Amino acid sequence: MAAKFFGQFLLENGLIDKDQLLEALDIQRRSNPLLGEIAEQQGLLTAAQAARINERQRAEDKRFGDIAEEMGLLNAEQIGQLLGEQKARRKFFGEILVEGGMLTQAQLDEQLKAHQADREDAVRSLEMGLADHPMADVATSAMNTCSKLFPRLLKSQCQFSTLVASPAELPHCDRAAQVQIHSARPLTVAVACDQAAMHAMARAFLGVTADECDDALAEDALGELVNVLMGYIVKDVLPEDATYRATPPDLSADVATVMQAGGPSLAMVLTSQLGSLVLIVRG
Repeated sequence: MAAKFFGQFLLENGLIDKDQLLEALDIQRRSNPLLGEIAEQQGLLTAAQAARINERQRAEDKRFGDIAEEMGLLNAEQIGQLLGEQKARRKFFGEILVEGGMLTQAQLDEQLKAHQADREDAVRSLEMGLADHPMADVATSAMNTCSKLFPRLLKSQCQFSTLVASPAELPHCDRAAQVQIHSARPLTVAVACDQAAMHAMARAFLGVTADECDDALAEDALGELVNVLMGYIVKDVLPEDATYRATPPDLSADVATVMQAGGPSLAMVLTSQLGSLVLIVRG
């Protein structure tokens, strides 16, 4: 059982078409700006200041407002006002569909229940796959970190879809980046995806246009994303006093080689608005 975003669930069940999905996603994105974007619009932060806060968020698991206050760029009252503005603008995906005449309220209520049941089946499948697995803590940390980093760094949601047991079960992946940790508990974390998803993530991560993003730059961005991800995982799963050495991101191996390189491993498909990716952890 694979979990899906609500929009994808509706698309696959014939309730909306692709154009309606893209339209609703665009409206939702515009109705839910990041705190830094609102602060820029209101003249409270410059683009450079917002970028500095985002850069710190890559290394620190803190909220945008907390970092901005620590840096003396915003005060508590301003942050509260920005959060209120963000909440007031936010629209839920289903609300957008009903307002746009794409679904009736009755259809929305029915499909929300069906989607929740589908999601619960996927979560049970994940729990069974992680039960007693030696990499369960690393996999959980990696998924939780992705769910936080994607909205923060890539302006996109990300969620677990399904566990996979072999490369044959994976969607087509022609790019893979891995980082290895040499320590008393060796770790490998990798992200694999197709070229389109790699470029989409790179453009979002670096804030560049398609014309500015060639393959070399996209590969560098993918490697840096894995680097950031590994940094959070190390903090979560290794003891505070652990000594370790991290290798630079390696993009020379394909996804099958990464999965089957030895040691216990888990591979999970994650979905996002930027495309699907495979998250691999290995001990």
